[in-house]
Amino acid sequence: MTARHVVVGTAGHIDHGKTSLVKALTGTDTDRLPEEKARGITIDLGFAFLEEPDGLTIEIVDVPGHERFVRNMLAGVGGIDLAMLVIAADEGVMPQTREHLAICSLLHIGTGLVALTKTDMVESDWLELVREDVAGLLRGTFLDGAPIVAVSSKTGAGLGELRDALGRLARAVPERGTDQLPRLPVDRVFTVKGFGTVVTGTLAAGRFAVDDKVEVYPRGLQAKIRGLQAHGHPVSAASAGQRTAINLQSVERTALERGDVVGLAGTLVSSLVVDGTLELLPDAPRAVKTRSRVRFHVGTSEIMARVLLLDRAELAPGERALARFRLEAPVVALPGDRFVVRSYSPIVTIGGGTLLDIDPPRFRRRTPALVAHLALLERGRPEDVVEEHVRHVGVTGVRRRALSGRVPFGPERLRQLLDTLQAQGRVLAVDREWFLHAESDLRLRGQIVAALERFHGESPLRPGMSREELRGRSGGADERVFGHLLAALDAEGAVRIDRDKVKLGSHEVRLTPEQQRVVSRVEEEFLRAEAAPPSPEEALARAGVRGDEEHELFQVLVAAHTLVRVKESLFFHAAALETIQDKLVALLRERSEIGPGDIKDLLGISRKYAIPLLEHFDARRVTTRVGERRVLRGS
Repeated sequence: MTARHVVVGTAGHIDHGKTSLVKALTGTDTDRLPEEKARGITIDLGFAFLEEPDGLTIEIVDVPGHERFVRNMLAGVGGIDLAMLVIAADEGVMPQTREHLAICSLLHIGTGLVALTKTDMVESDWLELVREDVAGLLRGTFLDGAPIVAVSSKTGAGLGELRDALGRLARAVPERGTDQLPRLPVDRVFTVKGFGTVVTGTLAAGRFAVDDKVEVYPRGLQAKIRGLQAHGHPVSAASAGQRTAINLQSVERTALERGDVVGLAGTLVSSLVVDGTLELLPDAPRAVKTRSRVRFHVGTSEIMARVLLLDRAELAPGERALARFRLEAPVVALPGDRFVVRSYSPIVTIGGGTLLDIDPPRFRRRTPALVAHLALLERGRPEDVVEEHVRHVGVTGVRRRALSGRVPFGPERLRQLLDTLQAQGRVLAVDREWFLHAESDLRLRGQIVAALERFHGESPLRPGMSREELRGRSGGADERVFGHLLAALDAEGAVRIDRDKVKLGSHEVRLTPEQQRVVSRVEEEFLRAEAAPPSPEEALARAGVRGDEEHELFQVLVAAHTLVRVKESLFFHAAALETIQDKLVALLRERSEIGPGDIKDLLGISRKYAIPLLEHFDARRVTTRVGERRVLRGS
């Protein structure tokens, strides 16, 4: 027997018996707040469940019907699989009946049924008239042809038929895919004595387990799952479609609120700008003009936003367009999520749409490039959609984990698509988890070569540019991407890397006769001085020029490793160091150990040179320091 979970959401006008019907079906009173008991209406979300013998669990979200609490209704309806539209037989179709039906349609809920309640209060003829009226309301909607079941919560009439119809519909709901990022939009936050902070919601996708490390978005709070419950029972893991309570360790109740999203760390994206389609209801009271202020509902969040129409100045009722939403607070969602838009004032549902890009690249609004970008995300092949996102990340590249929160594909499907794009040469793998578009690779290569060409033109005697300076001059690419490309260019011979310095592979330092004279004279000074070399300033002065170790001609010798820095502003000729090392090794083989005085006597130098030389040979692993003495390493 395979366990399955399907979420049913109630919908309908206030006082049409939604809560009473849920209680009659399940035995659970979903009015939990004292003010709900006192006023006899549902203000916030309530939850109940039906367990079927074949392992099917029908999770029921009871939403408020009063127009003032539609925002709460929207917080609960986002994760449902099928709708149960509740209409009282004594009143028939009412304003919130129509609005809730429109909301369910906008959210693309695929199936459902109608429960005609309070049938004990009407005659059969009246009931048939209401049934015909309801059928007319449903015509052309997702509930067209759906079961219309007459019930009475008071007498129990029709409850068995309703439960059977719910079971048939629930079993026909396609199972949720397992290859999805785990995320739970939070609809309630509270504290349980002895346990701490608990959040609840419908697990929209993926799977959470006890001890998982998670993040609460958009707050960036890291936490650990201390415990899980599904429809009132402790569980070790919860899967997509389950009403889930998560006990979060080390998070304060006051730090969280409805609209937050629990997900794996570093996967989801919080954004203040999102792009998508916008469809106005045919009976929307008025057109929407660009820059209109609206109430944007996605998941369990409600955020004020400005609508920016991308291909027109005004959207009429019944029309559809591409739109950008500038939000007044961060939203956390995924491409493909449906959203609902309500007008700022009066507060009524006017439309909705599908998110296409939750972290859009920078385009000027109303440019053909932006419209083409969104058209590709809406209708392109899966591999083209992934490529488009990698392309617009640019030369920084993108980690696979971060990319997973920007595309409408699960982690495994994303991995397959990236493999396909790599095989076709459209995307490059910088390492196993970091990816760069082929166009960005070419652009960055060109920027690196151009930066080096400019550098060599400005400073022909300098052997190369430092890596960090080069990275800054070539667009500031991510260090991982930059290092990968430098290594590739070096392997191809386009550049040459020498420690911290990078130069074009074709670049050679070419000296004029006068410059060569100075360089040769400086080299002679250091070679002749052997163990007591001059300072860079002294050597340059004797060659007839002024300057210090930063002088380009002096650096020619350093870059060629002809001169070796032993200490700050203290350089030795490489050949002199080899001679000194031979003498030092011979002395140590004779005496076993020596001190600073011994090398002073050996070379006829002062402590100014002796100590740096000993430290240099320690660093070169020729000698080892033992107290104040030196011995041959390994002796």
